[in-house]
Amino acid sequence: MNTKVLFTIAAGLVLGTSSVSAQATDCATTASIAYEHAKVKNWEAAEAPLWKVRKECPTHSVATFQFGKKLLEAKYKKAAAGTAKTTIANEMIALWKERQQYFPAKVKLGDMHSDIGQIMYDNKIGTKESQFAEFNKAWTEDKKNFSSPKKVYTYFYLLVELQAAGKKELQDVFDLYDGVIEKIEDEESKKAKIVSELTEKEESGAALSSKEKKRLKTYDKILNNYSKVKAGVNQKLGELADCKNLIPLYNGQFESKKSDINWLKSAASRMSAKECTDDPLFFKMVEALHKADPSAKSALYLGILALKDKNTSKALEYYNQSAQLETKASDKAKVYYKIAEVYRKRGSYSKARANYKKALANKPSLGQAYLKIANMVAKSANDCGTDVFSKRAVYWLAERYALKAGKVDASLKKTAAGTAANYRAKAPSKTDIFNNPEIKSVKIGCWIGETVKVPKL
Repeated sequence: MNTKVLFTIAAGLVLGTSSVSAQATDCATTASIAYEHAKVKNWEAAEAPLWKVRKECPTHSVATFQFGKKLLEAKYKKAAAGTAKTTIANEMIALWKERQQYFPAKVKLGDMHSDIGQIMYDNKIGTKESQFAEFNKAWTEDKKNFSSPKKVYTYFYLLVELQAAGKKELQDVFDLYDGVIEKIEDEESKKAKIVSELTEKEESGAALSSKEKKRLKTYDKILNNYSKVKAGVNQKLGELADCKNLIPLYNGQFESKKSDINWLKSAASRMSAKECTDDPLFFKMVEALHKADPSAKSALYLGILALKDKNTSKALEYYNQSAQLETKASDKAKVYYKIAEVYRKRGSYSKARANYKKALANKPSLGQAYLKIANMVAKSANDCGTDVFSKRAVYWLAERYALKAGKVDASLKKTAAGTAANYRAKAPSKTDIFNNPEIKSVKIGCWIGETVKVPKL
């Protein structure tokens, strides 16, 4: 190879390297300009350089897509409904997919696919099947990061609509319903546990930090949203899951499914929840389930049947077996709640409270348990107080339990507030407190065994 050829190749390599270096420098400069404008939300100035970086050097930084998302969200919010909004919605979908292409490790699939599904649904982009497919990817590929209450509801809503159109099976709806309710209740329990802890800290007289106050307010809003979604999902399921539909469906499936443990558990659970337990099919299911796989679930259903036969002691025996065998916290809570209800109806308030508290330990969002404890406390006012003041003071404790119910379960807020107000009206008045300045707290006897502080005037 002669000198002239070698010189030409070397020059080309130098020029190529210089060109790449220059492009990298240009990308960095343009990105810097775009990001600075984006940081102060000057979207008009940020748009041109941001899209230049996105087009010419998409792998430069994930910040390009992060700021791009915020820019498009700002435009989407301002856009008029119709074509303008739909155009931006399609741009957002394209941007999310590009981010996944260039920065897959920086993408949460549950977030991305549910975002795409929701914006498609909101703007009538594609068919219901294609909208549902995006949510389904989020659910099956990354359920952990599919947690938005609104998106969870839309996902279920679309499946019900597709089933009504004959494009999905009724069993598909039931299966997703189980998953959605489980997801909602798991999220509720996580948030309610924190709310309960912060509430107890506040009640003890300790001041909450600004961060804790903000967290309490945020979680309260989230719990409220999940409560609405759960109500919406149950309403949407509506008559689809009533006994008149469940019994013929499961009767038709029983012979082919009676050795399928998962099917038996799911079907028996739904029939129990919808109180279809009087039908002979329920007994056949329980019998088959207990024979195939003696478990927490089969013990629970045997307890239900024993209670129907008015054999309370046998029912409690089965329920306690179920609670001990159950490994899933939310289901364990339901069993303890049933046990508590048996004791409450028998007037064994101490044992009832102990089991309500076991239920709450497993499912902190079970506000109904607090209301039941409040009711038992209030009913015991005359028995557990020693004089007029202490008997009426019992209602302060009942009020406290009632208020907790509304804090951990947003669906009970109104009921809890009304119940608490009723108890408060029966408690010592301001005049009573003023006339008894030496009383700072009241120790309540009998089965209650708790101390309640006298409110400050």
